Amino acid sequence: MEIYIALKVIWAVLLGVLLSGLGVMVGMDMGVGALLRFVGRNDGERRTALAIIGPHWDGNQVWFILGGGAIFAAFPTLYATSFSTFYVVMILLLFSMILRPVAFEYRSKVDAVRWRGSWDWAFLVSGAVPMIIFGAAFGNVMQGVGFHFSWDGQYYQDESFIWYLLNPFALLCGVMSLALAVYQGGAMLMIRGEGVIAARARRFAMAGGLLAGALFAIGGVWIQFIPGFAFTGAVNPAMPATPLGGPAVVMRAGAWMDNFQHYPVLWLLPVLGLVGMFGGAFAVMLRKPIIGWWLGAVAWICTIFTAGAAMFPFLMPSTTAPAQSLTVWNASGSAYNLGWMLAFALVFVPIILSYTGWAFRVMRGTVHTEIVIADDHSY
Repeated sequence: MEIYIALKVIWAVLLGVLLSGLGVMVGMDMGVGALLRFVGRNDGERRTALAIIGPHWDGNQVWFILGGGAIFAAFPTLYATSFSTFYVVMILLLFSMILRPVAFEYRSKVDAVRWRGSWDWAFLVSGAVPMIIFGAAFGNVMQGVGFHFSWDGQYYQDESFIWYLLNPFALLCGVMSLALAVYQGGAMLMIRGEGVIAARARRFAMAGGLLAGALFAIGGVWIQFIPGFAFTGAVNPAMPATPLGGPAVVMRAGAWMDNFQHYPVLWLLPVLGLVGMFGGAFAVMLRKPIIGWWLGAVAWICTIFTAGAAMFPFLMPSTTAPAQSLTVWNASGSAYNLGWMLAFALVFVPIILSYTGWAFRVMRGTVHTEIVIADDHSY
């Protein structure tokens, strides 16, 4: 039983690692896409911005696949319930993300201002919308989601998807996610761009870091007044993987702060997150984009783990039937499944990290606009 409990906790941490990788790497690409029309004032400058992330964006999608795959394999009940609850939102996310590879492929097919301008708008949409949805998803689950299960395990949704998209706290989290993406993308444009591109990116990166930090602080105060979830009795971490017949759960304001009160060391997470955001903006202001990029990565990691630490062990709490909330304990796969998944993760995640680092090292250096313009095969 102890091994099974350990595997559940390990996979909860690994899920946070994979989501952090998604935020840092995919968020960087999305940020560049959202900034494309603003850092590039003509076709050559926009092609340069695309060439900066061109060698990496499709490889960075691996983190998106890993995050979804980890939920599917390690927490199958969470996967089935969340994808059903947020079905319309997921479709919106899917279609917005489809625009990006299509825009990369088709933008330069026709040398016409209107044609390329239309695809530049597609980059803006496919960069901003997914990051807003990514952040809003965290805001939604922290407030709880309206769903319940019948006696036979049948899932029922009790709230409209419009509320998931438009409630104020979720919007704050979504805007913060976009601000972090803009910051990370701006830092990358500074690292590999030059001249006016780097100068414009610097202004957006500073604004993104400062806005993200301000919204993170506001969210930290706000969350103390949002009804959180807490168990009212003893919990068996090795419980069967079913949301039916679980321990009693109560909703009360400030419940998401309990773990921080019991384990004060967790306060390092939000503190380091704020340091990453405000410190990163300061580093960018001093024209230290590499330091700024890494501080942005720290901000992403600490933001996601702050949310995870506040909610643990809850993964997707239910406002309709709190006792049927999905947690690390009741929504995981079997010990056999988690064990094999961990073995594969220990092999392939380091390979992915090594390849990503190697790819960025090989493609390091400044991208020059005049070279991009002269190359008919560039973006």
